Amino acid sequence: MIFATTQPESPENKWRRQLDKFVKEHQQELAALSWGLWLENGDNKGTIGIDLQPTPHFVYCPKEAIEKLNSKAENRLQEVLGIVEHYKPEVEVLMIGIGKDKIKLINFEPELAPPACYEQVGQDVDTLLKHLEQRLSEQLNAEK
Repeated sequence: MIFATTQPESPENKWRRQLDKFVKEHQQELAALSWGLWLENGDNKGTIGIDLQPTPHFVYCPKEAIEKLNSKAENRLQEVLGIVEHYKPEVEVLMIGIGKDKIKLINFEPELAPPACYEQVGQDVDTLLKHLEQRLSEQLNAEK
């Protein structure tokens, strides 16, 4: 007979699971936001980030900052840099989740292409930002 025990979830893994759940539940809106921000700025400001501290908010992660972090992490983020370099905004969503001293790559192809998501959602970037930040805050607070 085998007994399975469930280990308590570490805070390090909890934020990653919560972020995964949020992304899964809001793929279309995140794709719309990603495309709207791309239309406004291209890649001039860097990759979109979701910073969870002190409260969830969207930020830009300039490529130089990711390269500097990679250097400090003994080039362990080389794969992340490759994904950032070859990002196709018209097809996929790319964001970086930022937890306490940790990052998580968010990269997916939504069912509809990001331009179609943006058109279908029909909200401007500022409205999408506020809505998604509010929803993520609610989700994180509900699971505390």
